[in-house]
Amino acid sequence: MNFEIQWTPEAESQFKALQASAEQAVLLGRKTKPFGLFKQVEGCINKLRTQGPRRPGLHTHEYTSLNNPLRPDDKVFEAYAQNHTPGAYRVFWCYGPEKGQLTIWAITSHP
Repeated sequence: MNFEIQWTPEAESQFKALQASAEQAVLLGRKTKPFGLFKQVEGCINKLRTQGPRRPGLHTHEYTSLNNPLRPDDKVFEAYAQNHTPGAYRVFWCYGPEKGQLTIWAITSHP
């Protein structure tokens, strides 16, 4: 099942900042850390969209320390954009607001 991706303003801003850093790295002729990070985050989101959250490589699981921004009684999930990396990036998301949609609401490094 394909999911339609929705964005909170914060998540969209975080994604665009990562994208801008990656584009700047390419313009400078360096496919460096910002480029690789953006590709990993973008890949994570594309896998959520096209293959669903149960894709084993995403290591998706419930994240109980945060409240769902759309429906406080529903669950929040975390998917791995990176793994085995200090400060590895995570994508936080929840189902909805409509059936067949996922809302990305944060893209951040793991503390």
